[in-house]
Amino acid sequence: MDKKVNIAIVGLGFGAEFIPIYQNHPNANLVAICQRTKEKLDKIGDTFGVEKRYTDFDELIKDDDIEAVHINTPIHNHAPHSISALKAGKHVACTVPMATTVDECKQIVEAQKAVGKKYMMMETTVYSREFLYVKQLRDSGELGRIQFLRAAHHQEMAGWPGYWEGLPPMHYATHCVGPCLALSGKLAEYVSCFGSGRIAENLIAKYNSPFAIETCHIKLKDSDLSAEITRSLFNTARQYVESFDVYGSKMSYEWQQIEHEDPVVFIGEEPKRVHVPDFAHLLPEPIRQFTTKGVYDMEENKHLSFIQGSGHGGSHPHLAHEFIMSIIEDRDPFPNAQQSANWTCVGIIAHESAMNGGQIMKLPEF
Repeated sequence: MDKKVNIAIVGLGFGAEFIPIYQNHPNANLVAICQRTKEKLDKIGDTFGVEKRYTDFDELIKDDDIEAVHINTPIHNHAPHSISALKAGKHVACTVPMATTVDECKQIVEAQKAVGKKYMMMETTVYSREFLYVKQLRDSGELGRIQFLRAAHHQEMAGWPGYWEGLPPMHYATHCVGPCLALSGKLAEYVSCFGSGRIAENLIAKYNSPFAIETCHIKLKDSDLSAEITRSLFNTARQYVESFDVYGSKMSYEWQQIEHEDPVVFIGEEPKRVHVPDFAHLLPEPIRQFTTKGVYDMEENKHLSFIQGSGHGGSHPHLAHEFIMSIIEDRDPFPNAQQSANWTCVGIIAHESAMNGGQIMKLPEF
């Protein structure tokens, strides 16, 4: 298929990781980049040979040459930028989370429906090699019947930009929610969440959120399954981890305790260490290299999300490929707008539940 999608990247911190992926994708043209700071914009533009450069997002989305935008701006900008881009007639990919409020999620879903363009939340965990491995076990029947799912995301956010300080743990929960709902093939129906412990007093004031850890049970819609997710962001001693466990009737998969170890599968009661293979073969040949290396392999470019996340499980080229091909093939990306809203709102509503002592709270219909 020779068709190409003209795409722009907005936000060049973590977003710079995707520049060479789109430049090498056989169905993408990276036509523009956008960054508020002109010095940084020009440095990255010169490094990667991108001629068209914007410091103003509103000007970029007026550009008729641009068909799609990939948004990597600070989280409070995700919703307004996504809505503006959709209304300007652009396909939208946006880094997580989709938005910061339930109402913003509804607005994005409504805007996507109104214009008929694609929207995809770029959730790394559902395109990591670990996820693709377990998905393969599920699809082959080796897991048997899925009985329960659990995920955890522990990340120390000291040293990150100021808007992260004191953020409620569940407001950044999609790395936990995504694998559970994607592997089950279901949406969340309602949640109950408890907060535990207390962060430093100077961190509490910004969001009025005291909890060091929040842990949530999710009841899945039209299913006998539930899932459990746990999140921490500050004042909790733990190596970075974005993990998930899946318990099946024939086989179960448990994430490794320490980074760079191999995970464990249980066949019946028998444990076995397994090596998770790379899944680059699922991608077009020119972008397969980016499952194991990228922009942030270069010392001077190292970004905290890449260092802490171990390259996000090789997910970046899979994400870019899914977004581009959903446009080329005129189909919903995974996750689409409704799924992205459901996954994001699990965390938003879970925090509300925690602030109300674990009250059961239903998710809105999208």
